[in-house]
Amino acid sequence: MEKEKEAKLNKFLDKSIDILYNIIMKNSKRSEKIMATANYTEQQTKEMVAQYEAAPTKDTVVAIAEKLGKNTRSVIAKLSREGVYKAQPRTTKRGEPVVLKQELVNVIQEHFGDEFPSLVKASKVDLQKIIDKIS
Repeated sequence: MEKEKEAKLNKFLDKSIDILYNIIMKNSKRSEKIMATANYTEQQTKEMVAQYEAAPTKDTVVAIAEKLGKNTRSVIAKLSREGVYKAQPRTTKRGEPVVLKQELVNVIQEHFGDEFPSLVKASKVDLQKIIDKIS
């Protein structure tokens, strides 16, 4: 009877040690990943920020990435963390700024001073035609 209790206790201790070992290994791998994200030195960061602030364009980001041997997403992420990155305005294929249908509907509703809930279902082209006619 005593040997059974001792065997169960040893089995329990072995499992506990395995669990603790796995937790320690996961945490050490996580800390390695965290340390690996420190991709930029302070000097590189200062130069990157200064260069981007002088000319905040996509071309500048590409130039910085090439100079440092990083990809552009990494540079954008770093500039964002530094609080200096400005996202480029979205444009259509024709280079025009993106306008939401709701914005067009709002213009029409303001013009007539009334609400037209089903107007949102109209196509963007039709909404733009209406705005062109009332302008």
